[in-house]
Amino acid sequence: MGISTSQAGRTAVKSEPNVIPMIDVMLVLLIIFMIVTPLIASGFKATMPVGVNLTPSPEGEGEVVLGIDEGGMYFLDGIPIPAEVLEDQLKAMYAVRETDKILYFRADQNLKYAKIQEAVEISRRAGVRVLAAITDVKSEGKGLFGTKE
Repeated sequence: MGISTSQAGRTAVKSEPNVIPMIDVMLVLLIIFMIVTPLIASGFKATMPVGVNLTPSPEGEGEVVLGIDEGGMYFLDGIPIPAEVLEDQLKAMYAVRETDKILYFRADQNLKYAKIQEAVEISRRAGVRVLAAITDVKSEGKGLFGTKE
């Protein structure tokens, strides 16, 4: 029962790095980026949620509603407003408000997400603290925005 000093059971240690797993990971990442990049560049569309509201609660008097149509035109309380003036107009409206800094937001279903993000950024810079999305009521037997299912 002595300790053997022979080299028969030992293997030689390699001092070179094993790059095969790294190459596998890099190929998987390359494939993922090849698939995801065109999706990001094409632009996302925002679809406002549609649901059945048990108690309808329309916008009250004194509440500010920002709308964007399919062409990207801004509407502030139903009145068309140029994009260059929108931030200044919102700043003026929210500068006098102390507690209520809510903006109700309505966007067209076919609008690209970049346009919605731009409106959100303009609103935040103007002093809006809460953005509330306005949805359409889904009627019985009707789909999105009143179309038949």
